[in-house]
Amino acid sequence: MATLALVRHGQSQWNLENRFTGWVDVPLSAKGRQEATSAGKKLKDIRFDTIYVSHLMRAIQTMHYILLELSDERIPILYHEDGRIHAWEHYAGPREKEIPIYQSVDLAERYYGDLQGLNKAETMKKYGEAQVHLWRRSYDVNPPRGESLKDTCERTIPYYKKNIEPELQANKNVLIVAHGNSLRSITKYVETISDEEIPKVEIPTGVPIVYTFDSQMKVRQKMLL
Repeated sequence: MATLALVRHGQSQWNLENRFTGWVDVPLSAKGRQEATSAGKKLKDIRFDTIYVSHLMRAIQTMHYILLELSDERIPILYHEDGRIHAWEHYAGPREKEIPIYQSVDLAERYYGDLQGLNKAETMKKYGEAQVHLWRRSYDVNPPRGESLKDTCERTIPYYKKNIEPELQANKNVLIVAHGNSLRSITKYVETISDEEIPKVEIPTGVPIVYTFDSQMKVRQKMLL
């Protein structure tokens, strides 16, 4: 029975400061590091066959804290997407003693464009609460020079279908460490959530969401740990 675990990164420094983060490479806050460690403890007994992670620092840091807590002696090995790098970057160790890790831009947070770095409360004062809510919680409305949730879905879901779903179909256990909107996109696909409902779905920081699937890749069980 395949298992999929989704973990949004722990609280980042800009989450703490209530800023739009998007693709800005912001580290975890002290609370975020604690959340990541807690997530690892909750996942420690799952033997993951593969890990996928966003290229952004807060997701990578979260993954590292999770790895420290797993009851697993295998060696985490990063596989580069660029085949030219992969041709020489991999050491000649036994594959059964590795946890392969794949890092991808396609799992990155929604790109917030001109809003990145701005304080959310101050942005509401400038543009109005209704407009900011529309930018943040609609499916296909773009913030200035940024991505809509629909845009994020259109890069994240194909990556999931090409790379991650086949592993689940092969009855493997997969961990994805990413962001609120990229994980919201995957949740939309996995749970068949409508365009109208998906913006309402909340993905909390540092809380593992664990799915198990039947042989037809239908969700058998969903748990928040």
